[in-house]
Amino acid sequence: MIIQDVINHLETLAPQAYAEDFDNTGLLVGNSQAKLTGILVTLDTLETVVDEAIENNCNLIVSFHPIIFKGLKKLTGKTYVERTVLKAIQNNISIYAIHTALDNAKLGVNNIICEQLGLNNRKTLIPQLQTIKKLTTYAPISEAEALRQVLFNAGAGNIGNYSECSFNVEGTGTYKGNEDSNPTKGKKLEQHQEPESQISVTFAKHAESKVLKALFENHSYEEVAYEVVTLENTNQNIGIGMIGELEKPLSENDFLRLLKAKMNTESVRHTKLLEKPISKVAVLGGSGSFAISAAKRAGADIFVTSDLKYHDFFQAENNIVLADIGHYESEQFTKNFLVTYLTKKITNFAVVLSKTNTNPVKYF
Repeated sequence: MIIQDVINHLETLAPQAYAEDFDNTGLLVGNSQAKLTGILVTLDTLETVVDEAIENNCNLIVSFHPIIFKGLKKLTGKTYVERTVLKAIQNNISIYAIHTALDNAKLGVNNIICEQLGLNNRKTLIPQLQTIKKLTTYAPISEAEALRQVLFNAGAGNIGNYSECSFNVEGTGTYKGNEDSNPTKGKKLEQHQEPESQISVTFAKHAESKVLKALFENHSYEEVAYEVVTLENTNQNIGIGMIGELEKPLSENDFLRLLKAKMNTESVRHTKLLEKPISKVAVLGGSGSFAISAAKRAGADIFVTSDLKYHDFFQAENNIVLADIGHYESEQFTKNFLVTYLTKKITNFAVVLSKTNTNPVKYF
């Protein structure tokens, strides 16, 4: 097995196509074609984590946060980032960061928080825009069924709980090949009319290259007529944040106690309590101030996130309770989830959970 095999599993779970534009995800250090010896999973990649990988004979570190974020102009070892990257390179250790690709995944960071809090009826808080595309193409009627099937196999035609979805219209296609053409139907320099089926299928953005490859490799025409458009339809499976419901409403104080225990945090900063039961809970792992308005619009009783600044708390406006549990605390269970996921996918290599607590924040 090579490192790319592990990357393929990770990108099935959290395709890089859905990472945020500002982010730096994917393979940051190393060679994807190198043979795998073992995998160490961590929330952050630090020098001590690289030491841990060396000790456990792991030549791939799967990290939630990227160690290289803003780009490096020098590698002199003056900063913790440079020292970490240098040590990884010197020891032939690759580093892969999943970050906002997993933030936006259906089973990612926010679903993990929902699991911890026991939330039901979960929905994406802020669906990512322009993640659904539509392919329209044309094929001889006699070949349409076979072409539809290869498009379905490539990932097209999935809508919610349904698969193999398409729309088809029969009509007549016309074309006339020039001297250099080699038509599979009709003759060059002669206009040809062919009974055709127009096939329309939708697909997720990350599957575009696979769907088009299937189209080109399986269509009989020398020149394939097709159109790809991006749809504005809402995709509830891709996006950041999540909202769900408690099995039974809790008082605000009882929910805050539950939150503190389940998220293993020493401190919860929150806005004024509104003396209303908590039933609907919005969550967003990591820095989530930008989603306060979305949580209010969704009717959440409380919004659980981190990195709220002083003025962010005023946005509650007595309509919602805002709860800041800490950045590390909101994402800490991600590495356990990734270990479980990779262990199920890769049974013949060690998948090691890092023992290093990388939280830089301490409480007195």
